[in-house]
Amino acid sequence: MQLDPFYLILDDADWIERLVPLGVRLVQLRAKGMQESRLRLEIRRSLTVCRAHGCALVVNDHWRLAIEEGADIVHLGQEDLAAADVGAIRRADLRLGVSTHDRRELEMALRVEPDYVALGPIWPTILKAMPWAPQTPERLREWRTRIGDLPLVAIGGLNPDERLRAVLENGADSAAVVTDITRNPDPEARTREWIRATAAQRVRPEEELRTM
Repeated sequence: MQLDPFYLILDDADWIERLVPLGVRLVQLRAKGMQESRLRLEIRRSLTVCRAHGCALVVNDHWRLAIEEGADIVHLGQEDLAAADVGAIRRADLRLGVSTHDRRELEMALRVEPDYVALGPIWPTILKAMPWAPQTPERLREWRTRIGDLPLVAIGGLNPDERLRAVLENGADSAAVVTDITRNPDPEARTREWIRATAAQRVRPEEELRTM
């Protein structure tokens, strides 16, 4: 599996409809505290725009709805991983990504043979309160050694400049971004900036689809 180097994380379909048409190829719907009926509609709306623009849709946590609605990838945190039916996810032919924050969590993630692993926060983040200290780009090197060729996602406090270069140079395949775009005064311009910054690492769309 190859991941696009620009991994955009958004909390509703309005954002996805707004930014995916700009050229985003990998987006996660990370909807927290949403009623299931509304979330199902959010997934459907997100899938519609993603299918129209050649973008893979990742659904955070809600693996049952992801299966039922035909998402491309499920992303699970550690608590959700413990409660999820990984076999059902596999039988539905969905890819699986798992969050990790320390060595113990990495061991737990690798036991389910995920399609990618995420490490964070690399730098301090304002997305949510974190009980973990920033991992630093250098920690990515350890993760790269331990996971081999498995795709590695860096998340937390990234920008499309020196911090993007730092995570790529230390072994990350993809940079996950949330508030750097959603709290930017011009989210569209910032999205285009990220796409330009990662253009050299992007695979051709037809190659990406073959590996999904």
